[in-house]
Parts: sequence; C-alpha cells; structure tokens
Amino acid sequence: MSLLYLFHKPFQVLTQFTDSQGRDTLAQWLDIPNIYPAGRLDYDSEGLLLLTDDGMLAHRITHPDHKQPKTYLVLVEGQPDDNALTALSKGVTLKDGLTRPARVRRVASPQVPDRMPPVRQRVNIVDTWLEISITEGRNRQVRRMTAHVGHPTLRLIRTAIGQWTLGALLPGEWRQETIHMPRAPQSKNTRPPRERPRRKPR
Repeated sequence: MSLLYLFHKPFQVLTQFTDSQGRDTLAQWLDIPNIYPAGRLDYDSEGLLLLTDDGMLAHRITHPDHKQPKTYLVLVEGQPDDNALTALSKGVTLKDGLTRPARVRRVASPQVPDRMPPVRQRVNIVDTWLEISITEGRNRQVRRMTAHVGHPTLRLIRTAIGQWTLGALLPGEWRQETIHMPRAPQSKNTRPPRERPRRKPR
C-alpha cells in the first residue's frame, strides 16, 4: 500500500521544495513530510502534479516503459488549421528528434480558474484552446510542439497523468489516494531456497 498525492500546481511554482533564488516552491503549498514529485511540471505551467514517498510507485509513474499518457489543455496563439493539428498528431521534428504521435483536438473555451497574472490579450489575435495528449516527457515538449507549427503556447494546464485526473482541484489544493502496488511476479527460473541441514546437537 502506497500513498499518492494529487496536487494542482499553480502558475509560477517550482516542482521542488527549496530554491536559492527565493521563488515559490512546493513547500509553500504542501506540508507533508518525506514526499517528492513523481515527474515534473514547468515553472510557468499549471495543473496536475503527482507526489509520493514511495520510490517504486514514482518509478512506475515516470518510467518511459510504462508510457503514462499526459493530457493538457493548451491555449495557443492564433487558430491552428487542420494541417497544423495533423502535424502535431503525427509527430513533429524538434531539435531532440521526432515526437511520438499525439492526440490533438480543438476544444471550446474550458471552465478553468483565473490565472494570476492573467494571459496577455491581443485585440487583433484570436486564441484557441487545444487538448493534447502525449506519451513522452521531453523538456517543455508541448510548448515546443505548438511553436513548431506556428502557434506559441500562451497557457498550459495538465489535466491528467495516466488514470489520475485533476478533477475539481483548484490551484493550490491537493487530495490523497491509496495505491495498492502489484507484487513483482516470481521468475519461473527461481527455485525456492534449499533448507540448510541442521546439525545434531553434541
């Protein structure tokens, strides 16, 4: 049995508990001993962050072999056309290589909490909300993907990691879940230890 904490990380909060530059960190929001993030979320991004004190659980969540899909609401500059969405879904070539296929769709303006400071509005430029799901965790990947197709990201909110969702959590709020980790299967080649012969007492 393991404990997992789902936290709605606010804008401009570091996903660590200390900072030599005096920036806002998780310590200002979470007073739970011995936990650490299972994965990261950029300083200027918002949304779901998972934390635990269980190393095996953290490994299961973050290791690329498990390919936990991560879903984001993304406000981008302009109005991406079908070609741009197709490119994002098939994969775009960034400096660190081709991205894996993603799920991408336009969405109506979602009901999301206000951000402080708010996104700067431009009178002559229309913004568009997208929902993007990826199975990678490259540095600032979603932002680089949308910029690659000509639509810079203005706001990014992670709403889900695998089976875990942000739900009704507001920025700064968290909830706890109990996780029952599956036991590692015993190898077929593993024989039970042989009992050592007991010596007769003298």
